[in-house]
Amino acid sequence: MAASVLCRRVAVLCRTLSGISSSKTANSPYGPLLQIAYYNPRPLKLNLCDPYIPDKDSRKTPEWQKTARYDGKLYGRYGSASGIDPTSLWPSHEQLDGIIAEENEWHPPLEVMLRNIAVKEREETEKWQAKERLIAANMAKMPKMIADWRREKRETKQKLKEDKARRAKLLAQARERFGYAVDPRSPKFLEMVAEIEKEEKKKKKLMKRRLKEEQAAAPVTPPAASS
Repeated sequence: MAASVLCRRVAVLCRTLSGISSSKTANSPYGPLLQIAYYNPRPLKLNLCDPYIPDKDSRKTPEWQKTARYDGKLYGRYGSASGIDPTSLWPSHEQLDGIIAEENEWHPPLEVMLRNIAVKEREETEKWQAKERLIAANMAKMPKMIADWRREKRETKQKLKEDKARRAKLLAQARERFGYAVDPRSPKFLEMVAEIEKEEKKKKKLMKRRLKEEQAAAPVTPPAASS
């Protein structure tokens, strides 16, 4: 008796709630949204028992579904139901050699890793020792390099001083010859400098010939007789 009364009350409550929801849906400005929210579609009829095996002879089948990689996925998913021979999925000798070579390159054995570390440490030690020897050799040459640098600096300074004195002398000679100060860039000054250099070369050549003649005319002293 109590159970039948409870069932009737639940049925009345369900009808009341259904009426309220339908009235709200009809009167509310969000009626379409509420209808979508209360929409309860039927479940799709999926065939989960028979696996999808593409037809490799069909032109409609995509090319990526005809590869050995896709066959491996099908066999891994459906097993023998895929109709694929598992022996066809085994890599060839060339592919297996490539896999082994890649495995050895990226995951070498412990002995190989230790050997590579030892070789690398030895190379770094040799580089460090060579660098130390180079530094020591350069430090040994440092006094001579400093002396050469100072000598070159003195020679450069002396040459600049001589060039300045020669320039002043040439300007004085030009002033004495022309009677006025001459621009060192003028053709007259350059012509005078060319003449003076020509005369100096001629004098040097003459002095060199005279010295050679004097050395040739000098008597040759005979060697002392040995007792």
